Amino acid sequence: MEITVGIDVSKARLDVHVHPLGESFAVSNDEAGVETLAERLGRLEGLIGIGLEASGRHERLAVARLAAAGLPVMVLNPAQVRHYAQAIGQRAKTDPIDARLIALFIEAVRPEPRPLADAHTRDLAALMARRRQLVGMLAAERARRTQAAPGRVRVSLARVVTILEDELKDLDGEIDKTVRGTPVWRDKENLLASVPGIGKTIARTLLAELPELGRLNPRQIAALAGLAPYTRQSGQWRGKSFIGGGRTSVRGALFMGALVAARHNPTLKAFRDQLVERGKPKLVAIIATARKLLTILNAILRDNKPWKIASPPRQSLPVKGGSAGLIVQLSDTPTDITSPTPPIAYPRFRARELTPL
Repeated sequence: MEITVGIDVSKARLDVHVHPLGESFAVSNDEAGVETLAERLGRLEGLIGIGLEASGRHERLAVARLAAAGLPVMVLNPAQVRHYAQAIGQRAKTDPIDARLIALFIEAVRPEPRPLADAHTRDLAALMARRRQLVGMLAAERARRTQAAPGRVRVSLARVVTILEDELKDLDGEIDKTVRGTPVWRDKENLLASVPGIGKTIARTLLAELPELGRLNPRQIAALAGLAPYTRQSGQWRGKSFIGGGRTSVRGALFMGALVAARHNPTLKAFRDQLVERGKPKLVAIIATARKLLTILNAILRDNKPWKIASPPRQSLPVKGGSAGLIVQLSDTPTDITSPTPPIAYPRFRARELTPL
């Protein structure tokens, strides 16, 4: 008999339902309660899945303990579970009902379990999240300081800005020590940062918030980052495509990287400019550039090879008149033109007459 378990998470309690046995119980959402839960579920035979909804990080303790016990635990999208409830006509909503719905959802949909982040990756993700908080607070305090009138308020704001700047500097040092002190992360950061447009902050955000990078195909990784557009059409009607869902912090980091790459990365700049020339809105072109950037980063980690700009092939340009005393230099190595050739215009290259050989 196949058994599925649904767990509804709240700040203080975990409501559990075991399907199809019909057992329901609750434990406290703390170390003691999670330990009891892991021991009880570990005794079930035929267990194929344990599901918890993502609920503002309150599920992390239970997920980490159940995963450490080797149980098939998975974190579910709450919107998918709610849509499933609507599909089966379940309108009532309580914690025990939600736990039962999660168990039924796992049995019906069979979501594919994904590897969970290890403890070191979770710690790095927490550090990067804290960095984003400090950056946000620092920007807000600087804006208030600019608008404040001279006096005690401005002095107070200046003091807070100094404290936040010092804290951000210390946190950046801790993050740098954590990443550079781990050989695997150091190598991955170097690979990601080899792409023009990707700096240390974006690379470390991807390492912490997108550990699946390099292990999924392009469509899967784009959907995980929320950069996969979904179409809207019905009959003769054609709506606009939108992006949504996914991991907000990853999408924001890639958007900033795409803005930089669209100016300083020749490959992605040409890609973005081509979309704009075809009439695409500039924002749409940047989103497409962000997805292409993500695909490139995914391939780089998959193949374990750094970014390399493809050099144009060396060509011998025909010169008007076909003189043997002329050399066309397209690269560091001159090329001798020895036979007459009809004249052709090449706007990107210029023939240079040198001393006859």
